[in-house]
Amino acid sequence: MEYLVLAITAILIKNILLAEYLGNCPFIGVSKKMDTAIGMGMAVIFTIALSSTITWAIQKYALVPLDIVYLQTVVFILVIAALVQLVEMFLKKAAPPLYKALGIFLPLITTNCAVLGIAVLNIRRGHTFIEMLVFSIASAVGFTIALILIAGLRERFEITHIPRPLQGTAIGLVTAGLMALAFFGFAGVDSALKALQ
Repeated sequence: MEYLVLAITAILIKNILLAEYLGNCPFIGVSKKMDTAIGMGMAVIFTIALSSTITWAIQKYALVPLDIVYLQTVVFILVIAALVQLVEMFLKKAAPPLYKALGIFLPLITTNCAVLGIAVLNIRRGHTFIEMLVFSIASAVGFTIALILIAGLRERFEITHIPRPLQGTAIGLVTAGLMALAFFGFAGVDSALKALQ
């Protein structure tokens, strides 16, 4: 039950994108088309799951025993960068249209603060291996859901009259703010789920 609570909390209540507001760059940059948003979401899920697992193991079995925890950020960024390169090479071979559609935003997963943020949050919260895995995947799924939701809305913006000052990124940010408010409506669910345990 505790893993279910952790997953629901990561997806809805403390959504990494809408509640923590980490990962804003791909959220605004890649959310104009649904297929691109889905592709980016899948790439982010894979990257976050793998990078969190590797960084958690490196922290527990290398940085802490060797007393070099001060290198955590540098090591985590190197791991994330290497994984993004693997994802980029895979997409270039397996899905060239998606690779072209994602463009510059694919390498930006390396600097996506949501990926690094989730890895660091796992360490700071002292998650066990299973908790880390559940939290990482659920956070990435929450990121993907938010990305798909805004992509659906932004596709509708193409056929809707929007006042000139709000067109483009402005309406995307306003919509993101409204989505964040809507997701804050799930805040009471967290308390109710913890009370059920």
